[in-house]
Amino acid sequence: MTKADIVNEISRSTGIEKTAVLATVEKFMEVVKDNMANGENVYLRGFGSFIIKVRKEKTARNISKNTTIRIPEHKIPAFKPSRVFLDQVK
Repeated sequence: MTKADIVNEISRSTGIEKTAVLATVEKFMEVVKDNMANGENVYLRGFGSFIIKVRKEKTARNISKNTTIRIPEHKIPAFKPSRVFLDQVK
């Protein structure tokens, strides 16, 4: 399902214009991205959490050059579904 499909489904089921739904979905995604960029997690009760995970420093190998490189500690965005969400999917 794409963002356009989500907008169409919400518009069809609620009767709200597609442009208003699209603006709302876009703003939601912007708020989530901005908060995570500022180091804050986003919790949606009954759906899941958008969290920031920290990957520890590690060494990796470049096989073609037969060298080792150091990958520094870094943060990555992640999604952790809620128990209710997991139970529905199963």
